[in-house]
Amino acid sequence: MTFMKWFRRLTAALLSLILAAPAAASPAMWKFGDADTTIYLYGTIHALPANFQWRDAKLEKVLESADTLVIETMIDKDPAAIAKLMPPPDPTLPPILDRVPAKSRPPLAAMIAKAGLSPAQLDPMPTWQAAFYLMGAMMRDIGAERGAGVEQNLTPVFESGVSGPRKIEALETAASQLKLFEDLSEADQRELLAGLVDGSGDAKRDYAKMLKAWASGDDKAIAKSFAKDEDLTPHLREVLLKKRNEAWTVWLKDRLDKPGTVLVAVGAGHLAGPMSVQSMLAAQGVKVERVR
Repeated sequence: MTFMKWFRRLTAALLSLILAAPAAASPAMWKFGDADTTIYLYGTIHALPANFQWRDAKLEKVLESADTLVIETMIDKDPAAIAKLMPPPDPTLPPILDRVPAKSRPPLAAMIAKAGLSPAQLDPMPTWQAAFYLMGAMMRDIGAERGAGVEQNLTPVFESGVSGPRKIEALETAASQLKLFEDLSEADQRELLAGLVDGSGDAKRDYAKMLKAWASGDDKAIAKSFAKDEDLTPHLREVLLKKRNEAWTVWLKDRLDKPGTVLVAVGAGHLAGPMSVQSMLAAQGVKVERVR
């Protein structure tokens, strides 16, 4: 999924999501292939409440048959390694509170305080990085765990097993993902931060619908939610969704030249709507079948 309203809704709504989700979750899955290659596409949620039940018999069969898992990126488990990817402090940047509209400054100050931070700690950070810090703090505050997310629970299945470890690949590097945000204009970065701050309102109701849609395999509802996301500016939509899907489509089509069974697990927003990976594959003559 994308990073702005998705995370905002997550942090505001997560406590209610357990009740909103179906008793037996079954997120959507698709497949395509040729004579010697089968590729499954599985939409994910990157962070979930602890003990959220989303694996079912259909997915388990795919997990047993797949020789390779492909995810968006491999996250280094060493905090020091992750820290090296972040830009150095820049004391010339304007105060973080000045980077949002006046009406958003009081709620931003309150959000920073609730995260156990001070504005001075965020002032030397690029705007996108400050937004990430606040997103992470809010997720922890309401019990959202990245460790409970789909990818974090799929990788151990492939790292160990009766027959030994299986291959795990990534479509992007952590550095390339961060560069997407580093390369955003300052206006887009401030839009990201302001959207995070201003997005309380109906976030609880909206994201409850989002997780319910994902857990029940309703990709049309997910696409509708993204289409209505007013905070996702056209440029952000182009950078964070369309261009990445285009690159992944090329990778997936090329992957058909290599025999095997592959499970590709990426954010559910990438597999919904007119800009979905499936639509792009279909436009290139690849027939994709929904198997859920």
